[in-house]
Amino acid sequence: MTDDGPTERPTRRPTGPPSRRARNVVIGLLIAIIVSSWIGDLLLSVLVDRHPLLFIALNSRNRNLVLASPNLDAGSYYSVAFLRLVVSDPLFFLLGRWYGDAAVTWMERKAPSFGSMLRWVERHFGRAAYPLVALAPNNFICLFAGASGMGVTGFLVANVAGTMFRLYLVRTVGDVLSGPLDSVTDWIADHRLLVFAVSAALLGLTIWSERRAGGTEVTQLARLDEEIAEAEAEARAEAEAEGEAEAEPTEGAGD
Repeated sequence: MTDDGPTERPTRRPTGPPSRRARNVVIGLLIAIIVSSWIGDLLLSVLVDRHPLLFIALNSRNRNLVLASPNLDAGSYYSVAFLRLVVSDPLFFLLGRWYGDAAVTWMERKAPSFGSMLRWVERHFGRAAYPLVALAPNNFICLFAGASGMGVTGFLVANVAGTMFRLYLVRTVGDVLSGPLDSVTDWIADHRLLVFAVSAALLGLTIWSERRAGGTEVTQLARLDEEIAEAEAEARAEAEAEGEAEAEPTEGAGD
């Protein structure tokens, strides 16, 4: 017999950063990673065929990995792409470990369009932590892993194994579709100015949309202390509301 009811939320024990310097290092690294991703998106037309290794070092999203893979040897592809993909994961894991529930609330506020997905992950993370970290080690999942109290060793093993498997799949797809991918790369090379203009417009639109929605990822990270303080207040309010809701039936039963 299976339990179809809601899964209990994982217990989170926030520890706080060990020092302001440690916190600043983590935030600074995350901001540098975000800015490098922006640069990679902006310079797609310039780097994809001329400097494919730098291209995936700046931004290792699946699209970039597939495009660059046919132009890279296996050693360069796996080493650089692996380092680029995993560099941010332990940083978000640390934020979750340091700030607990407040970090989860902050992430939910930061990405409201993914609200239902985040709530699903939060409900089921306790029973599917390792598969989720292995199969989808994105910023959200890594933060949940830290906030849930997941062990460091288990997180790193699942994260590394999942990332290597993802890179193998992308490499395989790149080998199978090397002909069409070469055609795409050639088209980009023949229309560099057009692709650059489109890339710049899309990046500008993304940053503008984020600012209208409450701030870019960079500004939100730069103001993390304020954001976490607001998230902690929101989390306390939600906990108090849940406590009052649970107490009401008990009080009614005694009447």
